Amino acid sequence: METVANYFGSLVFNEKMMRSFLPKEAYQELKKSIADGSQLKASIANMVAQGMKEWALSKGATHFTHWFQPMTGITAEKHESFVVPAKDGMALLEFSGKELIMGEPDASSFPSGGLRATFEARGYTAWDPSSHAFIKEHTLCIPTAFCSYSGEVLDKKTPLLRSMEAVNAQAVRILHLFGKTEVCRVVATVGPEQEYFLVDKSVYLKRRDLINTGRTLLGARPPKGQEMDDHYFGNLKSRVSAFMEELDRELWKLGILAKTEHNEVAPAQHELAIIYGSCNVATDHNQLTMEMMKKIADKHDMVCLLHEKPFAGINGSGKHNNWSLSTDTGLNLLEPGDSPKDNEQFLLFLVAIIAAVDDYQDLLRISVASAGNDHRLGANEAPPAIVSVFLGDELTAILDALANGGVSVNKVRESMLLGVPVIPHFPKDSTDRNRTSPFAFTGNKFEFRMLGSSFSVSGPNIVLNTIVADKLCDFADTLEKAPDFSLALAALVKETYQKHRRIVFNGNNYSPEWLAEATKRGLLNLSSAYESLPLFLAEKNIAVCKKFGVFSRSEMASRYEIMMESYVKTVHIEALTLTDMVLRQVLPALSRFSGTLASAASQKHTLVPSLGNSYESELVKRLGLLSDSIFSEVEALKALVLEAQMLDEAKAAARFYGQHVLPSMASIRSLCDESELLVEADCWPMPTYEQLLYSV
Repeated sequence: METVANYFGSLVFNEKMMRSFLPKEAYQELKKSIADGSQLKASIANMVAQGMKEWALSKGATHFTHWFQPMTGITAEKHESFVVPAKDGMALLEFSGKELIMGEPDASSFPSGGLRATFEARGYTAWDPSSHAFIKEHTLCIPTAFCSYSGEVLDKKTPLLRSMEAVNAQAVRILHLFGKTEVCRVVATVGPEQEYFLVDKSVYLKRRDLINTGRTLLGARPPKGQEMDDHYFGNLKSRVSAFMEELDRELWKLGILAKTEHNEVAPAQHELAIIYGSCNVATDHNQLTMEMMKKIADKHDMVCLLHEKPFAGINGSGKHNNWSLSTDTGLNLLEPGDSPKDNEQFLLFLVAIIAAVDDYQDLLRISVASAGNDHRLGANEAPPAIVSVFLGDELTAILDALANGGVSVNKVRESMLLGVPVIPHFPKDSTDRNRTSPFAFTGNKFEFRMLGSSFSVSGPNIVLNTIVADKLCDFADTLEKAPDFSLALAALVKETYQKHRRIVFNGNNYSPEWLAEATKRGLLNLSSAYESLPLFLAEKNIAVCKKFGVFSRSEMASRYEIMMESYVKTVHIEALTLTDMVLRQVLPALSRFSGTLASAASQKHTLVPSLGNSYESELVKRLGLLSDSIFSEVEALKALVLEAQMLDEAKAAARFYGQHVLPSMASIRSLCDESELLVEADCWPMPTYEQLLYSV
């Protein structure tokens, strides 16, 4: 029987395969290129391409593609076969170093945010050796960056790699000041936790809102939702278990370290967590994970929903971004050690992150902004839109003591005694976990919990890496000039925490009291995407991205335009879909059912002339009023959508959609959901929440 160890990474051109298929010289040069970012010679690139091709052919591959991540949030690929003509009318299989290193997909239809005109179609993909090539459906996939003809970045990978270089350079400066000169590289690492829903495909295909928008625009709450807390960590249903088993197997073949899986809080909701690695590779792996989830669900006659809020009234889906910094010598820079108060290096990195989050609250909020995530953030199932940091009691006490000039004493870690002799004692953690916090320290990493399920993790990690690099750079500048390193270090930790302690909050982020307290502290409360996105172009945000070469001013402007345009298009499509569903499904169903009721009422009165108002006649009146109200509201929505389309400026259009179109849609939904509860089940024109959530 084949074991996981035998097939793990079998579809990846990893180090083991490199050693097997590459000449020793090529292998060593490629390893050096990955380690220090140096360019490969053309002769070496040809050797690598030849070895990669031979490996791919041995796995049954017939094509290759430059696999890249445009600013659509999903991946893209153009397939080319290995086949080239031979003189005798036959064919050869070839793959050159030039084809490996660079490709030229048509870039005209990818979002650019004004970086180029539509007729400027040329774009380039460039091989990223730091992320291993892999086989997917008989195609050799080569992870690449993507740029325009004039060199502007059009993808999500390149800025991420730039940000990783920024935080690497500044973190190494700090470590060398601590005497750790053996450290040559610091890598930002990430482990994404992916939430998702599974629904039956046959039921999904009867919901036009799910097909067109990824979320339900109508739907009355079912009698039973998540109130009983019986789904969370519950037994897996057979179809779900089979899906997870196949998903694990396919991810493991791709070298993706799928680790933890379980039922989530809402019915039909589940989660997959992956062991974390470098930001770049983790981002690639998470994109592949979402793709594989959808494909494998389809094979099991299910549909995987990755929208942030597919169902109203129950929990939506997020993606927790576990972020840390690790050295090439194996040190986790966010590991407090046995005595955090005596770990000056840890405390310095800790206050750098606290300061970064405080100064760039807006950038972190923007990095998770979307029309879909607006339905989830702050809905007592996800962190609020107010960014804050959770440290836990012990670390907060240490920093408070330092800031206030007092002495902090490490607590002795107690053992958990459960009163059952057979159960072994285990150490009690120094602090609890705060599931309501947007940015929580969880032992040796920070968990950024505001991401939506469908997000690429590249954007939030670009921001995290860049803003932390900024603070580390400031710290290094100060400490390198200090005549007394120890005194300067102590003063820097103290002053930084004093200045930025307002961002630290260990309490319940869902509470109304926190909203008032956050306002008092001067923290930002950017409750909607259209409200937060304009701050992306604040001068301080442009300055920090330019400082480290992560984004140019024009690249930031383009991303702002793309995010605004995405928000507008998302709500526009939702409004059109809702209008169509109401006019072509809901209102005709109400009319037919009312006709049936009216006929029944007439028969009753014929048989019993003395009968007063009957159930049927009263319900006909009520449905008539609802139908008229729904029709009137839909006509108003149509007028609002037309008005929104007349607005040329993206900021004004996004604000109009958010402030006028979405509330109009909510009003229509309320009327339709009320109607659903009055109509005979067989007469309602679409599957209900009960059918959707319990279909698997």
